[in-house]
Amino acid sequence: MKVLGPVGLEIDGDPVRLTPLTTRLLVRLVAAEGEAVPVRQLRRDVWGLADEPRHLAQRNRNEVQKRVLELRRALDPGQDGTAARVLRTEQQVTVHGPETAYRLVLRPEELDSARFVTVVRSALLAPPATAAHGLAEALSLVRGRPLAEVNGEGFAAPFIRRLTTLQDSARRELVRVQADLGRPDLALPVAELIARDHPDDPEAARTLDALRATLRARHGAELLRHSVPLPGQRADVVIVRGDLFEQTDANLVVGFTDTFDTETDQDIVISRESVQSQLVDRLFAGRRRLLDEKLRTGLRTVEAVGTESARTKPRGRRVRYPVGTTIAVPVDGRRVFATAYSRLGNDLVARSGYADLRFSLDSLWASVAVHGLFKPVAVPLIGSGLARVTELDHGQLVALIVDSFIGACRRYPALTPELRIVVRPEDLARTDLSAVEKRFHELELIPDQ
Repeated sequence: MKVLGPVGLEIDGDPVRLTPLTTRLLVRLVAAEGEAVPVRQLRRDVWGLADEPRHLAQRNRNEVQKRVLELRRALDPGQDGTAARVLRTEQQVTVHGPETAYRLVLRPEELDSARFVTVVRSALLAPPATAAHGLAEALSLVRGRPLAEVNGEGFAAPFIRRLTTLQDSARRELVRVQADLGRPDLALPVAELIARDHPDDPEAARTLDALRATLRARHGAELLRHSVPLPGQRADVVIVRGDLFEQTDANLVVGFTDTFDTETDQDIVISRESVQSQLVDRLFAGRRRLLDEKLRTGLRTVEAVGTESARTKPRGRRVRYPVGTTIAVPVDGRRVFATAYSRLGNDLVARSGYADLRFSLDSLWASVAVHGLFKPVAVPLIGSGLARVTELDHGQLVALIVDSFIGACRRYPALTPELRIVVRPEDLARTDLSAVEKRFHELELIPDQ
């Protein structure tokens, strides 16, 4: 039987419909909490009638008995004796003489409010993890105000008050233990319910504000986080504000030209402000030749597409490799994926476009699937630098990276646990992330898209 909200009677899992008066009779007996209720009291509380003259008493008893019979039939459709156990008839001695009374006797598992009380009382004395489980289980039983059909009537007030008070205690304790367990995300919706039901409670408001502040601080530099909504996947897409080279727990992606140049002298071939230049300084301590050696090792298995002459290209490297070539460079137990997404002209100007960038990203994920060690992968806003992809703005570049990654997740189920796109603080104002949010919303609506 369910009374934590609209009253519902179920027999062997099947709902049973009762007439309105019989429902009120059932509610009145539940509110008595196992005590017997005389017929005279039932008439007052269920039918709303005052005590009648003695010559009407038999008729009144008949009306009550009629509803009791309906209730017993509902409780015991198989006629196996359940009704006699659950709904008992007794005789009470009153100043008016002997009087029939009815008592509802339910086991704790047969009444949701009884189970609620038992579980909450036990959980309030339990260690945090056990308490969190029990309190969440108990609160899941609540579907609305207890005995909603008779809320505000005097006979139900004590019962409702005890349950709502215990519910409030359970909510507040669940907020506390979830916070103690380091799960403010699970505490927050419960705290919001408390604040909604107690708008004038300053403690509830302070708790809610503190939880929201904790969650905001937890996000830190995160701007967006979504899980890839594909069957069998366990990958997240995260966009963060920050520095690519501070992502020390992740493999890094660094864009190169088709000649894999690293020379930064005099800012002629490669700019000192480029990601390639930072790679030399910050991961190779300025030892450009060490990086060059690792790149040459990786390029030995790649067939070149051409070689420039010294006359046509007097500075920088002259051997060209296909756009999309990706070299996995090992660095301190992780990988730097050097991927060629642009062509360096003989005028030393790097040029790229949408098609080149998309092809390079697709090739990048194939290399990550083989060499990525199932570590997070951090990617800068590739295509926004000196080899700018002019067809796309910053937000569209992010959306392209994300879309390419989602496609790769379909091809490589164990690609990486996390794609982390790192946006520099100075680029943030020009990076509209709404397209990415829209894309994930579409995928959630159609997960197999």
